[in-house]
Amino acid sequence: MSDVPFLNRQALYLRPDTARVLVRPFKPALEPRDVNPIDKTRANHIIDRVLALDDAEAAAQLGDVLHNFQGRHRNLLATFDARADEMEDTLAFHPALNEVQRQLIGAYFLHEYSFEASALFNPSIVAHPDQSGAPAGGLRFILSLRAVGEGHVSSLTFRSGTITADGAVTIDPTQRLASTPRVFARVAGPDGDDIQLTFKPQEDLSERVIFPVTESQSNGIEDARFVEFEDEDGTRTFYGTYTAYSGRAIRSELIQTQDFLSFRLTPLKGTAAKNKGMALFPRKIDGRYAMIGRQDNENLYLIYSDDLHTWDGGEAIVKPEYPWEFVQIGNCGSPIELDEGWLLLTHGVGPVRRYSIGAVLLDKTDPSKVLGHSREPLVRPDPSEREGYVPNVVYTCGALRHGRLIILPYAVSDTYSSFATIEIAALLRILLD
Repeated sequence: MSDVPFLNRQALYLRPDTARVLVRPFKPALEPRDVNPIDKTRANHIIDRVLALDDAEAAAQLGDVLHNFQGRHRNLLATFDARADEMEDTLAFHPALNEVQRQLIGAYFLHEYSFEASALFNPSIVAHPDQSGAPAGGLRFILSLRAVGEGHVSSLTFRSGTITADGAVTIDPTQRLASTPRVFARVAGPDGDDIQLTFKPQEDLSERVIFPVTESQSNGIEDARFVEFEDEDGTRTFYGTYTAYSGRAIRSELIQTQDFLSFRLTPLKGTAAKNKGMALFPRKIDGRYAMIGRQDNENLYLIYSDDLHTWDGGEAIVKPEYPWEFVQIGNCGSPIELDEGWLLLTHGVGPVRRYSIGAVLLDKTDPSKVLGHSREPLVRPDPSEREGYVPNVVYTCGALRHGRLIILPYAVSDTYSSFATIEIAALLRILLD
């Protein structure tokens, strides 16, 4: 069975690029675990060997490192210096280091990490906060993506692009370099660290990579669902809910920004936050924050909160109803406001664990009321999209309304991403039929 006739797949593909690398700390240990006594011994053995080099040998070694890596990263010498500073508490007493020794020691405690070597998938899309240069009748957008590298560690990366008046999507050129942000504030709390990050303004959006920085995220920042939220005073903030994975446990956390340059990452509290796949409505409902989430690995729940960070309880409002979603149903991003109601894209899991994308329409005043539910998927893995890290999966973490169209970025088999457009009027006809 084919997709619905009012869906148009675009010949645009975002594939993982193994050449895009970061420099990450090497202790030697798995970040962000603290250095244990064995690691300290190994680290100091390395320091001793560096200090045993005479000045000429040390300078030659540092020169060789720069020759090999200078064009792959920004400000390498400053990065080496900063890494040497971070290692001071680990190291045994040693004589004062000269500049070359410090920088060479810093280099020994870093490694390159190809952050999107395995996958670039599960996208979400929002309008760009800066619309200068948008095409006539079109708009600029920001795309967030889940990148996966060595060890199946997930990070958050970004792209920008434009949509024309008729829905044609173009992605801006991706920069070769990549960088992680500076952590400029960290507050420990009973539910985990609240952290604030910032990138350098001269770094292109596509260079910015948010890599796990807390214990709860140590094995991944997964599946960010971004939405542009309008508060009651007219303030607009971009919020994203994501899954923090420690390697042992998952939970939902919140990322917020107004410019995609500085970010705040905060743990969420409450019984509903112990699960994944939460998505925030783009405005308050009857004076309260509202989310769609899945608390039981099967059904979709409507959840309310008074403070944005505490999420308890919830009411099951959408349950598997049709064969393509009999295994489970989940959200595919934040609800999209239409005149007719809240359009919620969903994913369903069917036979042979095939993931497809469908939709429901919720009442605008009372989203617990379901006005329509797609009997068949809108998007299924077509024959060219069935192969990948996880076969037979199409998935999205958020779409965008653009005039008469829904702009739908979606992932293919947990490997790469593509785009489609959906005609809103035709979609509403099948949902309200």
